[in-house]
Amino acid sequence: MAAEYEGKVEQVYRAFSDEQYWLVRLGDSGADQATLDEMAVGTDGGIRIRTTQTLRADRLPALVTQFHRGDLSFVREELWSPIIDGRATAVVTGAIPGAPASLNGDAALVPATTEAGSRMTLTVTVEVRVPLVGGKIEKFIGNQLVELLIAEQRFTTVWITENS
Repeated sequence: MAAEYEGKVEQVYRAFSDEQYWLVRLGDSGADQATLDEMAVGTDGGIRIRTTQTLRADRLPALVTQFHRGDLSFVREELWSPIIDGRATAVVTGAIPGAPASLNGDAALVPATTEAGSRMTLTVTVEVRVPLVGGKIEKFIGNQLVELLIAEQRFTTVWITENS
Protein backbone atom coordinates (compact mmCIF):
# COMPACT_ATOMS: atom_id res chain seq x y z
CA MET A 1 0.00 0.00 0.00
CA ALA A 2 1.10 3.57 -0.52
CA ALA A 3 -0.11 7.03 0.43
CA GLU A 4 0.96 10.41 -0.90
CA TYR A 5 1.32 13.34 1.50
CA GLU A 6 1.38 17.00 0.57
CA GLY A 7 3.83 17.63 3.39
CA LYS A 8 7.54 16.90 3.13
CA VAL A 9 9.08 13.94 4.97
CA GLU A 10 10.15 16.22 7.83
CA GLN A 11 6.63 17.65 8.21
CA VAL A 12 4.97 14.23 8.27
CA TYR A 13 7.59 12.93 10.69
CA ARG A 14 7.11 15.97 12.94
CA ALA A 15 3.38 15.16 13.07
CA PHE A 16 4.18 11.52 13.95
CA SER A 17 6.32 12.75 16.86
CA ASP A 18 3.57 15.01 18.26
CA GLU A 19 1.43 13.51 21.05
CA GLN A 20 -1.42 15.92 20.31
CA TYR A 21 -1.47 14.68 16.68
CA TRP A 22 -1.99 11.11 17.90
CA LEU A 23 -4.68 12.05 20.41
CA VAL A 24 -6.69 13.94 17.80
CA ARG A 25 -6.07 11.28 15.12
CA LEU A 26 -7.28 8.51 17.43
CA GLY A 27 -10.31 10.56 18.43
CA ASP A 28 -11.14 10.91 14.72
CA SER A 29 -10.52 7.22 13.93
CA GLY A 30 -14.10 6.00 14.07
CA ALA A 31 -13.31 3.48 16.80
CA ASP A 32 -15.68 3.28 19.76
CA GLN A 33 -12.69 3.65 22.06
CA ALA A 34 -9.13 4.61 21.17
CA THR A 35 -6.14 5.12 23.44
CA LEU A 36 -2.57 6.25 23.00
CA ASP A 37 -0.87 3.62 25.16
CA GLU A 38 2.71 4.74 24.54
CA MET A 39 4.38 7.63 22.76
CA ALA A 40 8.11 8.11 23.07
CA VAL A 41 10.65 10.06 21.07
CA GLY A 42 14.17 8.74 21.61
CA THR A 43 17.29 10.83 21.99
CA ASP A 44 18.20 9.77 18.45
CA GLY A 45 14.86 11.09 17.13
CA GLY A 46 13.27 7.66 16.65
CA ILE A 47 9.60 7.35 17.55
CA ARG A 48 7.69 4.56 19.30
CA ILE A 49 3.90 4.64 19.24
CA ARG A 50 1.46 2.05 20.62
CA THR A 51 -2.29 2.49 20.29
CA THR A 52 -5.39 0.46 21.05
CA GLN A 53 -8.58 0.88 19.05
CA THR A 54 -11.77 -0.94 20.05
CA LEU A 55 -14.98 -1.62 18.15
CA ARG A 56 -18.11 -2.69 20.00
CA ALA A 57 -19.33 -6.19 19.21
CA ASP A 58 -22.53 -4.89 17.60
CA ARG A 59 -20.48 -3.08 14.94
CA LEU A 60 -18.47 -6.12 13.86
CA PRO A 61 -19.27 -8.00 10.65
CA ALA A 62 -20.85 -11.46 11.01
CA LEU A 63 -17.71 -13.10 9.63
CA VAL A 64 -15.73 -11.76 12.60
CA THR A 65 -18.37 -12.38 15.30
CA GLN A 66 -18.45 -16.08 14.39
CA PHE A 67 -14.94 -16.39 15.78
CA HIS A 68 -14.60 -13.55 18.26
CA ARG A 69 -17.04 -12.86 21.07
CA GLY A 70 -17.44 -9.40 22.53
CA ASP A 71 -15.76 -6.15 21.63
CA LEU A 72 -12.71 -6.32 19.39
CA SER A 73 -9.55 -4.42 20.27
CA PHE A 74 -6.64 -3.91 17.91
CA VAL A 75 -3.24 -3.05 19.39
CA ARG A 76 -0.87 -1.41 16.92
CA GLU A 77 2.76 -0.48 17.39
CA GLU A 78 4.98 1.59 15.13
CA LEU A 79 8.73 1.91 15.66
CA TRP A 80 10.06 4.70 13.45
CA SER A 81 13.75 5.22 12.77
CA PRO A 82 15.05 8.77 12.82
CA ILE A 83 15.17 10.54 9.45
CA ILE A 84 18.40 9.57 7.68
CA ASP A 85 19.23 10.89 4.21
CA GLY A 86 15.74 12.37 3.89
CA ARG A 87 13.81 9.16 4.69
CA ALA A 88 12.51 7.25 7.68
CA THR A 89 11.49 3.62 8.06
CA ALA A 90 9.28 1.79 10.52
CA VAL A 91 8.43 -1.65 11.76
CA VAL A 92 4.67 -1.98 12.22
CA THR A 93 3.00 -4.72 14.25
CA GLY A 94 -0.56 -5.36 15.25
CA ALA A 95 -2.51 -7.89 17.25
CA ILE A 96 -6.02 -8.61 18.43
CA PRO A 97 -5.70 -9.76 22.06
CA GLY A 98 -7.47 -13.08 22.54
CA ALA A 99 -7.70 -13.81 18.82
CA PRO A 100 -5.41 -15.80 16.53
CA ALA A 101 -4.64 -12.77 14.34
CA SER A 102 -1.50 -10.72 13.79
CA LEU A 103 -0.09 -8.10 11.47
CA ASN A 104 3.59 -7.50 10.71
CA GLY A 105 5.06 -5.07 8.25
CA ASP A 106 7.47 -2.38 7.21
CA ALA A 107 6.86 1.24 6.26
CA ALA A 108 9.04 3.78 4.51
CA LEU A 109 8.49 7.54 4.41
CA VAL A 110 10.38 9.03 1.47
CA PRO A 111 10.31 12.17 -0.67
CA ALA A 112 7.73 12.00 -3.47
CA THR A 113 9.27 11.59 -6.90
CA THR A 114 6.91 13.95 -8.72
CA GLU A 115 6.01 16.65 -6.18
CA ALA A 116 7.38 18.49 -3.18
CA GLY A 117 5.47 16.14 -0.86
CA SER A 118 6.28 12.70 0.47
CA ARG A 119 5.17 9.11 0.01
CA MET A 120 4.68 6.38 2.56
CA THR A 121 4.76 2.78 1.47
CA LEU A 122 3.52 0.04 3.75
CA THR A 123 4.03 -3.65 3.20
CA VAL A 124 2.18 -5.86 5.65
CA THR A 125 1.42 -9.50 6.20
CA VAL A 126 -1.87 -10.33 7.90
CA GLU A 127 -2.22 -13.77 9.42
CA VAL A 128 -5.43 -15.21 10.84
CA ARG A 129 -5.00 -18.74 12.15
CA VAL A 130 -8.57 -20.01 11.77
CA PRO A 131 -9.08 -23.13 9.66
CA LEU A 132 -11.07 -22.74 6.42
CA VAL A 133 -12.10 -19.09 6.83
CA GLY A 134 -8.81 -17.51 7.93
CA GLY A 135 -8.15 -16.35 4.37
CA LYS A 136 -11.52 -14.59 4.16
CA ILE A 137 -10.85 -12.79 7.42
CA GLU A 138 -7.34 -11.84 6.23
CA LYS A 139 -8.85 -10.37 3.05
CA PHE A 140 -11.39 -8.41 5.11
CA ILE A 141 -8.62 -7.03 7.35
CA GLY A 142 -6.51 -6.17 4.29
CA ASN A 143 -9.37 -4.17 2.78
CA GLN A 144 -9.90 -2.38 6.09
CA LEU A 145 -6.18 -1.51 6.20
CA VAL A 146 -6.41 0.18 2.80
CA GLU A 147 -9.35 2.28 4.01
CA LEU A 148 -7.50 3.09 7.24
CA LEU A 149 -4.37 4.19 5.37
CA ILE A 150 -6.42 6.51 3.16
CA ALA A 151 -8.19 8.04 6.18
CA GLU A 152 -4.89 8.48 8.06
CA GLN A 153 -3.30 10.13 5.00
CA ARG A 154 -6.18 12.59 4.74
CA PHE A 155 -6.04 13.35 8.45
CA THR A 156 -2.27 13.89 8.38
CA THR A 157 -2.48 16.20 5.36
CA VAL A 158 -5.08 18.38 7.12
CA TRP A 159 -3.06 18.29 10.36
CA ILE A 160 0.10 19.49 8.60
CA THR A 161 -1.81 22.28 6.83
CA GLU A 162 -3.40 23.48 10.07
CA ASN A 163 -0.34 23.05 12.33
CA SER A 164 2.65 24.12 10.22
